[in-house]
Amino acid sequence: MTTASPTTRTQDPSAAPLERLTRLLGELTGPGQPFAPEALAELDRTEAFPTEACRALDAFGLRRFYVPAEHGGALESFDVVMRLLRAVSRIDLTVALSHGKTYLGAAATWIAGEPEAARRLGRRIAEGTPVSCALTERHHGSDLLAGEVTARPAPGGGWLLSGEKWLINLATRAGLVTVLARTDEDGGPRGFSLFLVDKSRLAPQRFTHLPKVPTYGIRGADISGIAFHDAPLPEEALIGRVGEGIEIIVKALHFSRTGCVAMSLGAGDHALALAAEFVAEDTGGGRLVLDPYVRRELGEAAAGLLLSDATGLVAARAPHALAGEMSVISAVAKAFVPTEVDDLIARLLHLLGPYGLLRPDDPHTGFAKVERDHRIIGIFDGSSLVNRSALIEQFPRIARGYAKGRWDAEGLAEATNPHAPLRPMRPGELSLVSSGGCSVLAGLPAAVGELRGLAARGHASTALTTLAGRLLDVSDRLHQDMAAIRFPPRAVPGHAFRLAERFESCFAAASALHLWLGAAARARSPIPEAVLLACLVKALTDLEEPVDDAARTAFDELAEAVLSRPSAPFHSLLDLVEPTGSQQGAAS
Repeated sequence: MTTASPTTRTQDPSAAPLERLTRLLGELTGPGQPFAPEALAELDRTEAFPTEACRALDAFGLRRFYVPAEHGGALESFDVVMRLLRAVSRIDLTVALSHGKTYLGAAATWIAGEPEAARRLGRRIAEGTPVSCALTERHHGSDLLAGEVTARPAPGGGWLLSGEKWLINLATRAGLVTVLARTDEDGGPRGFSLFLVDKSRLAPQRFTHLPKVPTYGIRGADISGIAFHDAPLPEEALIGRVGEGIEIIVKALHFSRTGCVAMSLGAGDHALALAAEFVAEDTGGGRLVLDPYVRRELGEAAAGLLLSDATGLVAARAPHALAGEMSVISAVAKAFVPTEVDDLIARLLHLLGPYGLLRPDDPHTGFAKVERDHRIIGIFDGSSLVNRSALIEQFPRIARGYAKGRWDAEGLAEATNPHAPLRPMRPGELSLVSSGGCSVLAGLPAAVGELRGLAARGHASTALTTLAGRLLDVSDRLHQDMAAIRFPPRAVPGHAFRLAERFESCFAAASALHLWLGAAARARSPIPEAVLLACLVKALTDLEEPVDDAARTAFDELAEAVLSRPSAPFHSLLDLVEPTGSQQGAAS
């Protein structure tokens, strides 16, 4: 998967489809249209599936971006589909989850790499067949190794699939389902395999759709289940080789978790826009927009979104640039971003007061629906606890790489430059554990050194270098603590999870610094310093490091940027770059 070098907006591989989709979504939010607020509110009230909205996305051709170009689709770089899903999520998360599940459901087939199977699936997706992914079971949750759904060899060839998968997005409506099944009675890491089940080829008595599960948020989504009754599968249904199911699905989760991050960011964009509009409406006779507390809270919420955005930008490019580190990056992004956006929504809810809890069709705000819908993101494709556990298992490798100053400078530069061409994505480079630690943080000392060099030449402030230096001190201490942890399997001490949370905050802040430095090197009008200041202050605050009141004024400047265009606040660090030279129109 390659992209052209983006020197202008039209050369950015994501710009053309993103512009077209954004334009279309604007049209589809009009009265009587499938994305109209009142239409989405009614679907939520009746818990009805967003059929018309999904059809509109099909007509646009969004499904083509779920299929890699080499398999007949339009997807050449992973960050493109992430930006498209984020755009849909800004309007409605239920629609994004319902439609985007096809990409997540198909990822295992792309990773397995069997060309003919991938081409067949690509054709089916292009024809409009939704794809689901059935991993979890009623009594086992995220413990995939405890799964009881079985696939045993059938007389004469093929497989017989039996058992129940539950709490599955699109289980009923999908025509194709990727199913993880036990193929060895003893189980274990090599005891499971993946199958792509085509429901149209099964007799009705061979499977049963389980009832839709009522949910707190995303009420119209098809969250249900499916039971198989000795369902016969052909040999070609096997994804990869027998016994590779866990390995393939863990690698696929690197992509699906990053996809969840994109949707979470879209929900954060939506929540910030609704809150900014409410404050700018001057509902309180001018008191809200002038209140220092309100502005400070709005600015801190925006800083949290920008930290999340920095993490998401790096995670979306990492499958190409830092593929060997995706086991770390995807876990960090999936744990950090939904948690941060949940906190952002809670902070903004305090500003909105009772207006934030009104019905989604109230003229003031649809905030209540955003708040409910986003709660599910933290659970999908591994909860924060699951992702932090995956990160903790890699602490020794990460700490060693950091101590030795070992990092992929070329890959990091590519991952943190949204305008750089991406190398082709090679699924074979993905691994279950990081091959080289974490370059984003291992490269932090060099980044702080570069920032100090800019300050010596008058291109960065002392305040900024001071905050960056404190972040580096925190990171040094953190990695020493990570190296010191020892624990037996399945007995992770509680304080290790706190270290994982601190690692996430350091990763987010380091990502913002790398992005800022890259923009400064490429343009005469870089990301404003106040933006990076706000990100570092927010991260250090979350890390429980003391920050003086003078530094917190960066939140006020950020609030001013939000309130200057309340109906369309920035959605990315890139939106805050002046539109000159190579940075023109680089909004995500």
